[in-house]
Amino acid sequence: MKIKHYPEGVSQNFLKLRNQLISATGKAIGDYNMIEDGDTVLVCMSGGKDSHAMLMILLALQERAPINFKLIAMNLDQKQPGFPADILPAYFEKLGVDFRIVEADTYSIVKEKIPEGKTTCSLCSRLRRGIIYTTAQQLGATKIALGHHRDDIVQTLFLNMFYGAKMKAMPPKLATNRGEFMVIRPLAYCAEKDIAAYARGMQFPIIPCDLCGSQENLQRQKIKDMLNNWEREQPGRINNIFRAIGNVEPSHLADFDLYDFKHLSQFKEEDEDPMFDHQKFEQEKFAASEMALTIATQDDKRIEFARKPFPVSVTAEE
Repeated sequence: MKIKHYPEGVSQNFLKLRNQLISATGKAIGDYNMIEDGDTVLVCMSGGKDSHAMLMILLALQERAPINFKLIAMNLDQKQPGFPADILPAYFEKLGVDFRIVEADTYSIVKEKIPEGKTTCSLCSRLRRGIIYTTAQQLGATKIALGHHRDDIVQTLFLNMFYGAKMKAMPPKLATNRGEFMVIRPLAYCAEKDIAAYARGMQFPIIPCDLCGSQENLQRQKIKDMLNNWEREQPGRINNIFRAIGNVEPSHLADFDLYDFKHLSQFKEEDEDPMFDHQKFEQEKFAASEMALTIATQDDKRIEFARKPFPVSVTAEE
């Protein structure tokens, strides 16, 4: 059965947005070599807007890609009270995709083991992760796709800094501890607001993601609000932070496990502090003799710089 990729009568703006998301996802997959020929990808579906968008975009890329790969949609029913267990199976059937519904009562285990009022996220995540890995093994899946997007990755960076004192985010691609599976995040280059607009246009059967009301979700919401306020003040800031995650200079941080500060003795180009970036002056067409300031006087206690008597010359190319 041919997949119906979007509702009838959608606008040109919606189609443009859809193509942008497909392009961004395809670029992330290519940049990180997320999906290879012959892969079976287990697409983890929570029923939220992000996982719905991920499945549809991967289905679109599956039709266009020069390689062959298989997609299996999977939903984990953790038996949380109020979870509408019938929605996703009916949707998958209507869509015509291969799927598995996995039932595991992790909710009662978490409630039994974690005292009331304490954070349940750690145990819940560990149980969920184990079930997903076991399911992937049973189905012969080589990749596990999660629906985290650009904003999730940036929020996680700040969560780990604020609450864990660690510079750590979500990588677009991650090997599991024993190396059995590869976890991928195909939406890593996609903004949440674009995914939300796409999901509204697609009219997905959304399942609320706030059933547990966990402490981590409350902390993440605070981080999200902070970032959104920054974005309103300076549009593009979230994307700049995301770009910074992929543009790290260990010599300008303070982790001696990443950089050998103790034995730093000879100049390396990557060590150069931008405060003393003489190369920048060369790039801006300044000759060394045209530096605006030079030492005028000095004694045992004082060094004074003064402007040279000639103006700084700038070429017409600037």
